[in-house]
Amino acid sequence: MTCPCSRSRFRAIRRLCSLVCLLLGCCSLPQVTPSASAAPQDLDKPLQNIDEDITAFAIAPDGRIVYSVRHIFRTKKFETQRDDIWLQEVGGKRRRILAGEKFIRGTTPFTYTIDFFRWSPNSKIIAVQLFTSSFVDESGPSQDTTMTLFLDDSGREIHPGKGDSAVKDAESAAWLKDNSTVVYLTEVQKPRALFSFQYLNLSTGPAGKAFEGRTFIASDPIRGTNSAIAIERNKDFSGPPRLQRLELLAQEDKELATLDSYETGLSVSPSGKRVAYFIDKEVLEVRDVASPSHLVRLRIGLGPYQWAPGENQILLKRAPERKSGDLVWINIPELTVPAKDAEIAVLQPTPRPILHDLTFRDFAISPDGRLLAVVPPGKHNLLVFSLPR
Repeated sequence: MTCPCSRSRFRAIRRLCSLVCLLLGCCSLPQVTPSASAAPQDLDKPLQNIDEDITAFAIAPDGRIVYSVRHIFRTKKFETQRDDIWLQEVGGKRRRILAGEKFIRGTTPFTYTIDFFRWSPNSKIIAVQLFTSSFVDESGPSQDTTMTLFLDDSGREIHPGKGDSAVKDAESAAWLKDNSTVVYLTEVQKPRALFSFQYLNLSTGPAGKAFEGRTFIASDPIRGTNSAIAIERNKDFSGPPRLQRLELLAQEDKELATLDSYETGLSVSPSGKRVAYFIDKEVLEVRDVASPSHLVRLRIGLGPYQWAPGENQILLKRAPERKSGDLVWINIPELTVPAKDAEIAVLQPTPRPILHDLTFRDFAISPDGRLLAVVPPGKHNLLVFSLPR
């Protein structure tokens, strides 16, 4: 019998060796295959390695990568973080498009971290969501807010309506097809309980409210359209959450379903044909957008996920948003109509590990489904792999 401690040490050594092999592409370890359906998928060595301390990144529709690099510096009284933003071209050339130390707002000490980037449909403009903190004095509390900064791909700040390039209290920016109009969420009930929609045009500036008087808890745009899927809740939280398809420009809506519950993780598939979300901390529900009565529930555990190009799989990180976890493929079974008045069955799919069972802090599948980018814990460099077709 092998001592459990010995087994733990062996697993730790094996993971370390796998990571070295992953980075260098110089060797491979024998894999123990428990079953064909659960066999780990081991990709080739990375196509690219951006060897920086990456804090956020996004792959554009044209294949370029925008990413932020941690930048911490000290002023007379404060330690400040204002990350630099870089752009990598398809050919691999990299250039800094924003120097964080020079990005200043007001006269008080100011710090920010980058939540995420969102590219415009034409890959020319970047909406950068920032979480900012400013300090009136060294001993006083910070004033925290979320804002969205607009940059073009050369790093030029875009000032909507000649106002500030960073729009305060704006988050989850969704681009419309004209590459100029944005619909974003703004908090209306704290802490982060309910949101409303606002319009913004890069040429003319703020353009008023969308779906005025209504409140939502989540939204995700449908790629290549002026539409989004959202979860609506009443202001007093009476009644259940409602799944809505919203036409953002026309301000028209269609209720798709009344949900039993909603936890987090609303995500629309690349084609817009399916939508998924967690109904609690364990179960993911997947629905057909055109026929919302067709659904499936999967017990997979809470974690960020992304759709595979064929939309019959998702790639799940088995850890909370800001924590490191392993990546696994989850197959999505056929969506069916549950029997009337019967409890909806919860299936438990077999996860299929990827990348030697190693853990990663962040990941993303490119819009065309050809690339997988991951950020390992520790050094936080960005590795880009080619996904099998």
